[in-house]
Amino acid sequence: MILSKTHMVLAASVAFAGCLSADAALAQDAAGATTLAPIVVTGNAGENPKGAVKGYVAKSSSTASKTGTPLIETQQSVSVITRDQIEAQNAQTLGEVLNYSPGVVGQPYGSDPRFDSPSIRGFDGRQSQFLNGLRLMRTFGASSFEVYGLERVEVLRGPASVMYGQGNPGGMINMISKRPTFDSFGEVGVQVGSHEYYGTFFDVGGPVAGSDTFAYRLTGMGRKAGEQTDFLDNDRYFIAPALTWKPDEDTSLTILTSLQHDNPSTPSGLPAALTLNATNYKLPRDFYVGDKGFDRSSRTLANIGYEFEHRFDETWTFRQNFRYSHFDWEYQALSLSRTNMLDPQTINRTSLMQDEMLNTFNMDNQLQAEFATGGLEHTVLFGLDTRYFDNNTLSVFGTAPGLNIFNPDYNQSFVITPTSRTDVHSDMTQIGLYVQDEIAYENWHATFGLRQDWARTDSRSTNLAGVTTAYDQRDSKLTGRAGLSYLFDNGISPYISYATSFEPIGPINRGTSGGVVVTAPGEPTTGEQVELGVKYQPEGFDGFFTAAVYDLKQQNLVRTVSPGVQEQIGEVHVRGLELEAVASLAEGLDLRAAYTYMDSEVSDTELRPETVPENAASLWLNYTFQPDTALEGLGIGVGMRYVGSRYGNAANTIKMGANILFDAALTYQKNGYKASLNIQNIADEEYLSSCGTFGCYYGEGRSVMGKLSFTW
Repeated sequence: MILSKTHMVLAASVAFAGCLSADAALAQDAAGATTLAPIVVTGNAGENPKGAVKGYVAKSSSTASKTGTPLIETQQSVSVITRDQIEAQNAQTLGEVLNYSPGVVGQPYGSDPRFDSPSIRGFDGRQSQFLNGLRLMRTFGASSFEVYGLERVEVLRGPASVMYGQGNPGGMINMISKRPTFDSFGEVGVQVGSHEYYGTFFDVGGPVAGSDTFAYRLTGMGRKAGEQTDFLDNDRYFIAPALTWKPDEDTSLTILTSLQHDNPSTPSGLPAALTLNATNYKLPRDFYVGDKGFDRSSRTLANIGYEFEHRFDETWTFRQNFRYSHFDWEYQALSLSRTNMLDPQTINRTSLMQDEMLNTFNMDNQLQAEFATGGLEHTVLFGLDTRYFDNNTLSVFGTAPGLNIFNPDYNQSFVITPTSRTDVHSDMTQIGLYVQDEIAYENWHATFGLRQDWARTDSRSTNLAGVTTAYDQRDSKLTGRAGLSYLFDNGISPYISYATSFEPIGPINRGTSGGVVVTAPGEPTTGEQVELGVKYQPEGFDGFFTAAVYDLKQQNLVRTVSPGVQEQIGEVHVRGLELEAVASLAEGLDLRAAYTYMDSEVSDTELRPETVPENAASLWLNYTFQPDTALEGLGIGVGMRYVGSRYGNAANTIKMGANILFDAALTYQKNGYKASLNIQNIADEEYLSSCGTFGCYYGEGRSVMGKLSFTW
């Protein structure tokens, strides 16, 4: 059965490639005897791989190769979500930004203001998020970074260890910050929306007065807001000053900083008996499980870093990227207990108090050489990156009173009795040495890369009884990547690639001795992928089309083989097909379409990993009436998102149905003023995003956001 599915996705990919070829041929036929000129791709085709893109179609990426290679020459799947698309959809979170991308489930656990938890090709993406090419570190998943501060978001699907070190094989998400330009601009506005959302924002920049070598940018926003769940806050204040110094064409230094303070609270997990399996009574989406007198959240994320580049001559260029991040979060909340219900009318709850203090230093040094040997053109990249992560986290779980579902008391008097306490002090260091060679020979393009990583983790953990456990682990791994593509003159580029990855894990339980749990360092998980695809970049209009099939595996997964005993004998195997079409047409039509098929299973069990749908699809269309028409300045957008059925737990005993959601947008722009209205989940469909050990979580219902802005 698996073999036949693989044949099906391969056949679909070949058919898609055939359609692309037919499309190019029809374009030639339509033009009579006119023959399309060959496409010549040089550098990044004039596009800054970290800069703004007009419309939806990006032609290059700074993520896959770190050299700004055109997407048509990149032998791996990459999606770029531009600022124009983010604005058109008025996406407020990273999950919403990713909802229309293939291979990605943007919000597999519903809308959670605490952090973004997308999955990529069936793998958890919480630890795979990067800001400007440097990883965002956090033990429990990256905190939610403000989307208004981003210029574009890039998704690299498949193993990325050769360029970025440890990580899961599903891929990575790279958020690119807004940065200064030498053209003056400004934007200021307000927005109002569902769940008592009131916000304001501004973005100004340009050359520093009296200077032609310095440019600045200042981006900021503030909001007071609630959430779909009653009594939850989602306020935020964000400011991001940036400065660029460019003394000549060969040298630049950009300083990027940001400060973000917010107070996100967890949405309520609800018992399956009162949601997924409800018979007589179902809890509504806004039902609150916490306590107004106990729940509170306050966190701050500060970043300061720089990107330096100097070109010595026509061959050699040096780049150094650095960022220091400080994260401080005090959080406490009542939530659903694993036992779910005390009786048919009372929810059992537990308490969590958590205090995090994290510091991360990231540095990536790159030396790039561009030269030719005979008929071969080389772009060779030598790199050395380092990362240091200091983690100090106190987590205390405790008792909490029950909550009557028909007469909830949200101001109870109670005393917390701790049931577990974990005080962790750890530091992690990673050093990676890598080399990559991108070779071009006539229409052939090849990429070869190798990387050696050394990772070290030192940890001390103290439990409720005062017992301290030391954990020290050293890991090293060689990873690689190879790819080959051929760029036809009609803009079609078939490719094949192979890539590997690794990711260290914590200690695993080997059993008990004298009543004490015995742990031992685990071997890193490893991943490998073979990907076969085709890309099409037409000359006649601004578009980019891709089709890819892949075979992806992750080994050394930890499995519980008996009570208290774990072994690394598991493997996840994912075979998939991804189709993507992006276009921005001169007539005012922008579109993004995607389809994903994933055949995913835990080897030897025939079980599917949780929250991984077999099928997903999306379509977004936006039309703006052109100048000299009766409706000039009016824009209309419509979108569809489909996520297939998926399991909520590893045992596959909980299954959630498929859901299809519709979005819409209406805009009007004139003389620098712009008014917009965005509606997500127009039909207000009620569905469950996830359902597992800690309860079931509703997906976001209908939300409405109105915005008014002025630009100059």
